[in-house]
Amino acid sequence: MSFLDSIAAGLSLVGNFEAFAALFVGVLIGTIAGAIPGMSATMAVALTLPFTFAMEAVPAILLLLGVYKGGIFGGCIPAILIKTPGTPASSATVLDGYPMAEKGQAGKALGMALWASCTADLISNLSLILFAGWLASFALNFGPPEFFTLILFSLTIIAGVSGNSLLKGALSAMLGLLLATVGLDLVYGTNRLTFGDPNLMGGLNFIAVLIGLFAMPEVMSMVWDPKPHEGKARGLGSDSVTFGEYKRCFRTIVRGSFIGVFLGSIPGIGAAPAAFLSYSEARRKSPNKANFGKGEVEGVAASEAGNNGVAGATLIPLLALGVPGDVITAIIIGAFMIHGLQPGPMMFVLNKDLIYGLFIGLIVSSFFLFFIGSLAIRLFKYVADIPRGVLFPGVLVLCIYGVFAVNNNIFDVGVMFVMGWVGYVMLRNDIPAAPFLIAFILGPLLENNFRQAMLMSGNSPEILFRGPITWFFWFLTLLTVAAIIRAGIRATRSMRSKPGAG
Repeated sequence: MSFLDSIAAGLSLVGNFEAFAALFVGVLIGTIAGAIPGMSATMAVALTLPFTFAMEAVPAILLLLGVYKGGIFGGCIPAILIKTPGTPASSATVLDGYPMAEKGQAGKALGMALWASCTADLISNLSLILFAGWLASFALNFGPPEFFTLILFSLTIIAGVSGNSLLKGALSAMLGLLLATVGLDLVYGTNRLTFGDPNLMGGLNFIAVLIGLFAMPEVMSMVWDPKPHEGKARGLGSDSVTFGEYKRCFRTIVRGSFIGVFLGSIPGIGAAPAAFLSYSEARRKSPNKANFGKGEVEGVAASEAGNNGVAGATLIPLLALGVPGDVITAIIIGAFMIHGLQPGPMMFVLNKDLIYGLFIGLIVSSFFLFFIGSLAIRLFKYVADIPRGVLFPGVLVLCIYGVFAVNNNIFDVGVMFVMGWVGYVMLRNDIPAAPFLIAFILGPLLENNFRQAMLMSGNSPEILFRGPITWFFWFLTLLTVAAIIRAGIRATRSMRSKPGAG
């Protein structure tokens, strides 16, 4: 199938009202959720997932991708207007966005955030289209040993970069791996950690674990500490961003976009580090560096370009290798599996039309984001005023409905509440939840590829070191472990050197 044939086949899948409506609604839901302090893009995608079960595969996945894109942008609105990032990815936007709002330039800051977000989103989507196919064709050379070393490397880097503590990240990932073993052993058919309960023979329900881990702790936190979010929404002011200002910041936006693309294509790093790295690079190279942190429009452009540049790039490892790039794509991989699709290199062979359909949808999502973002900026005050006492009970109802709707099984709702308490304990102790979820998803793949490799070699571990691909991933794994240990030692020394440290 030629490139033009693939485009035509993809267009036939998405060129209908249902697909574009799902994408539009997704961007709208994500933008609203991102703009509500206390919600997040992750929470929005998790709550939307159960509603996709009855949909066709392409509209379902486009709906979730739209929520993802809208959520990342939506977080900048409260960050600028009330100094409360709607999502962690928008934390860097506060640094210059809120000082601009205090000067009466909130409209200018939000306008620049929107232009930077849409530009970065388009660059990120084009990078996905250019690189995912190439990476997938390379990955067709992979066998079980190669996939085992790739997944091991992914788990290592995810455990290391999620949070400030290596130990806590590793603990979270190991707990995820442990719970991934619950259920029947696929090779021997024996029960593992089922405790005689037939409900556990199929393993823990992915949706119950996911919603319990990410949505329920936020509800519990609100009950534990019900204080409302601080700050009043600022007026937009009379200033709006000009084309000249966009042109002046264009180089910064492109640089931030590529920083986001690079970090997004590495599994586990996420949007927040990309935003801060883009911001620091912009400040380092800007002639107005003294104004950064005091209300510099270039700082807003840099942080929003960095976090939105990640959004398309995290799909590169997901589609090409079947490895989620961050916690949101870990949720989206669940939507693929529910619809009988397995992301990875074979998808580019067996479902090429679907891949190109998603590519077309992603390009369109950048334009939807611009339109919906323009409206959201003006309507934010109504979204920000939703009382948390109304919002979170509604979220709780959606959680219970979403989990029960998967299998019509009340046991799954119980799993959700148990995982909610696990997630809440992790939240209170600063243990990152992302390594847990990604390890929970990758654990079975790690085990299956390891056991297939052992069956191929007659239980000889030498097969795990066959060829340059396996050696490459072993080298990266060791390099990552060494870098993480070094960072941990440095952090420990800096803590001890602080005055008053015991």
